[in-house]
Amino acid sequence: MSDQTANGATQKHARVPRAEYRIYFSVIFIAALPFTTAACIADLVTGHETRDPVRRALAEAQRITPHIFSA
Repeated sequence: MSDQTANGATQKHARVPRAEYRIYFSVIFIAALPFTTAACIADLVTGHETRDPVRRALAEAQRITPHIFSA
């Protein structure tokens, strides 16, 4: 018979309710829109390549929201 306590108990991560995640995601997305729009305008003025401000805001929200829930 093997010793099953040798590896320790595995911990399951608590699942975050989807509604709460979506609320945080949308708040961060809406907050990021003015800043990404300003960054795109600045990129156009300086002659740099620019991406759509909505895509930038989505990328920011996708990057930031998981950090909130991992803490």
